[in-house]
Amino acid sequence: MANIKFVKEDQEVIAADGANLREKALQNRIDLYTFRGKMMNCGGYGQCGTCIVEIVAGMENLSPRTQVEQRKLRKKPDNYRLACQVLVNGPISVVTKPQVRKDQDTTKAIAS
Repeated sequence: MANIKFVKEDQEVIAADGANLREKALQNRIDLYTFRGKMMNCGGYGQCGTCIVEIVAGMENLSPRTQVEQRKLRKKPDNYRLACQVLVNGPISVVTKPQVRKDQDTTKAIAS
């Protein structure tokens, strides 16, 4: 069994090993999507990239990044994942709708 801690929501969910993160979030009324994401999400097929989450603990308990994630998240930190592509195999902590940090913005501005 896997414990999924949704940090912003202060909610813990129990899931069977191998459970899909997006499905468990939606089953437990955890809002994964920004306004834009609600309007144009693909329904869990990895095509839109709107179910981005930040894994703050337990990366070792997740399935590896898929090729879809490699493409969609190539400019994002390694701990960002698409919830629809993630299978959970142990305890994790997740931040939904992660915000770009100021230090990331500065790095992008300097690189431009």
